[in-house]
Amino acid sequence: MREKISTALKQAMRDKAADRLSTLRLINAAIKDRDIAARSEGREAGADEAEVLAILGKMAKQRLESARAYEEGGRIDLAERERSEIIVIEEFLPRQLDEAEVAQAVNDAIKEVEADSIRDMGKVMGILKTRYTGQMDFGSVGPVVKDRLCAG
Repeated sequence: MREKISTALKQAMRDKAADRLSTLRLINAAIKDRDIAARSEGREAGADEAEVLAILGKMAKQRLESARAYEEGGRIDLAERERSEIIVIEEFLPRQLDEAEVAQAVNDAIKEVEADSIRDMGKVMGILKTRYTGQMDFGSVGPVVKDRLCAG
């Protein structure tokens, strides 16, 4: 993942793609910040692949929220800039699961941990986060898991 981002950064420099380069530098900076935090926690390797995916997912989500706020405020130009950054960030994220795939993943996780009440929600979410980081929005998956555990 890091190599892919680094290659894209170098290509953006060669292409003189200023907007793309700016976004890639932001991604690199966020990853380096996480590496520093990981080293201060005593981990030599820095941020792992799952953490990098989480960083990218968070960056995309922040920009989506900003774009919505800009649109509501009538600042279409700023909203478009945020959306163009999202496109660059999403190049490095795995494909997002659709609703049916999310439902199947939730069902599989519930079966795996033999969850039968809301008290098992943490175990189910832990499995989902381990396997599907960057592929689903856990803010919207949480209520799905809760509904399944309360209904089942």
